[in-house]
Amino acid sequence: MSTQHNQAEQQVLSAVHPASASIPAGTPAANAPAAAAPNRRVLVVAGVIAVAALLAGGRMWYRSHYFVETENAYISGHVHPVSSRVAGVVTRVLIEDNQLVKEGDVIAELDPVDQQVKVEQIQAQIASAEQQVVQAEAQIAQVRAQASAAGAQVAQSEAQLLRAKQDAERYGQLYNSQMKAVSKAELDAANAGRSSAVADLAAKRDNAGAAKAQIASAGASREVFKAQVNVLRVQLKDAQQQLGYNRIVAPVAGRIGKRSIEVGQRVQPGQSLTAIVQQNVWLTANFKETQLAELQPGQHVSVKIDAMPGKTLVGTVDSFAPASGAQFALLPADNATGNFTKIVQRVPVKIVFKPEDIKAMNGRLVPGMSALAEVEVNQTEHAKAAATAAAPAAATAH
Repeated sequence: MSTQHNQAEQQVLSAVHPASASIPAGTPAANAPAAAAPNRRVLVVAGVIAVAALLAGGRMWYRSHYFVETENAYISGHVHPVSSRVAGVVTRVLIEDNQLVKEGDVIAELDPVDQQVKVEQIQAQIASAEQQVVQAEAQIAQVRAQASAAGAQVAQSEAQLLRAKQDAERYGQLYNSQMKAVSKAELDAANAGRSSAVADLAAKRDNAGAAKAQIASAGASREVFKAQVNVLRVQLKDAQQQLGYNRIVAPVAGRIGKRSIEVGQRVQPGQSLTAIVQQNVWLTANFKETQLAELQPGQHVSVKIDAMPGKTLVGTVDSFAPASGAQFALLPADNATGNFTKIVQRVPVKIVFKPEDIKAMNGRLVPGMSALAEVEVNQTEHAKAAATAAAPAAATAH
């Protein structure tokens, strides 16, 4: 019964597939083509995977030997805080958020009344001190005239003393034990006149000395007044500077940020009012200390900014920080303890951009942005090879 059933199936198959009627049912050859096709696909897929794995492994090996990169990189720049030098009330604010300013542009103005009053007060004090100087000079002239008169009186007294001495000598010669040509009273009067002339000369000399002392005193007073004038002029200069500080100006050119100044606000010296960010930014890349062996200043760096996907900048290694980032931390790690775990430190590396590249960003490249920095470490070898190849050519040219 089963034999008849198999023969019937073969007849049906021969009617549908004439080529398969010649192959006996149940033979291994009938199943061979169906099994061979899947095995080839598996081999092809396995081969493609193996090639891809080799390429990926080769790329990883090449990049691990000739490239170093870090995601711990951020755009840095000069951020200048702007503050007031004097206390006062804000009367005008001349800036807006994110505005571009030039060096010397007025940012805000304070009420100048207090400083103006101080300037006028010092100017009045200077005028008063200058008048005192004039009075001292007039007093010096008066005292000098008195001293001159005292000198003349001294000369007169000296002449009178000389005459008194001569009279006394003559009377002494006329009145002695051998001759009494004059009376004793006349001789005594002559001697008294001489003594009086000596005393008068001494008094006149004292008056002349006092007049000279008054000249010195008046001159010293004049110098004191002049010194007061100089001090007041310095104070006036300081007051005028304080008056000028009521105009708060931009210290550098850049863009306004973190504006916190408003009209009517009372500000204090040193209070932060806004910040100015300069356009010349750079990249601070914190490389691991194990990546620094082949990094050199002058190497080109491929920089990708997170905020600008698909855009790559080319920078240059400028310099290395003098210490690792941990050394500049507020609380540096203390490794001199019983428990120690070695942690790879990171050293900040400064990477600069070309000014034209920064300008092409139109202010979109700002401090604080995250970035990816990648350096090809065999650039120095390439440069040396190029220089070596160029040397024979230069020698041949000469």
